[in-house]
Amino acid sequence: MNLILQGLDGDSARLERIAALAAPTSITHLGPNAVRCEKIAYSPALRPTIEVAAQAAQLDVTYMMGQRELSEFKLVAMDMDSTLITIECIDEIADMQGLKPQVAAITEAAMRGELDFAASLTQRVALLEGLDAAALQRVYDERLKLSPGAETMLAAVQKAGLKTLLVSGGFTFFTERLKERLGLDYTHANELEIVDGKLTGKVIGAIVDAEEKQRTVERVCAELGISPSEAIVMGDGANDLKMMGIAGLSVAFRAKPVVRSQADVALNFVGLDGLLNVLA
Repeated sequence: MNLILQGLDGDSARLERIAALAAPTSITHLGPNAVRCEKIAYSPALRPTIEVAAQAAQLDVTYMMGQRELSEFKLVAMDMDSTLITIECIDEIADMQGLKPQVAAITEAAMRGELDFAASLTQRVALLEGLDAAALQRVYDERLKLSPGAETMLAAVQKAGLKTLLVSGGFTFFTERLKERLGLDYTHANELEIVDGKLTGKVIGAIVDAEEKQRTVERVCAELGISPSEAIVMGDGANDLKMMGIAGLSVAFRAKPVVRSQADVALNFVGLDGLLNVLA
């Protein structure tokens, strides 16, 4: 069993202090902010001690049997809102209607898994009826930001020859722009209905929910001639769990507790490029 510890500020003494708790046979420095503790003295009783200490030191902890490498994988599939980007687009669109608090509360409950995603999305989109479609461009231009480490992570996986998929319960207006901007290979999301330049409060076609996200990952894997075990899947909300569950490596990014608890890797402090240390 190996243990990867990583943080943001490059305090090597802090990293080594937490690493020592695991009594590793050796420590490999993966960079100024990350170490891999090899052949640790793992026990269920020790794990909470390490995790509490790491949380206090703002370090991310990943346990891994043996050592895995990026070359084992052929696809990276990512959720969009609050994973690849920092915002929930629908909340910011709703802000243009003066309805952000109401919509954001529904979004948060859906991401925690407390509401049916499709029903909650229908409810939220209905509140956008009558909004000028130009608001979508304003959200993209003024509020949409990539998550920390996103471009570094994508550059590395693309250089390694992995294909990229952005699959979202959000909207095609944003996924298509990100596809072009970041050179992504595949995208799939919901399409907002627009009539006479205004949102109608409806989505065109079936909603991209947890089941459709899983089917999309499976479909793209089939197109590539690979197994889902050769896919890395990244997400943050309960509607990502099904697609994460079929992946060879699941990554929870700044995720809800229900997602963190089921993922292979949880990145709470570092950016998306923390994936590269896990697979170094």
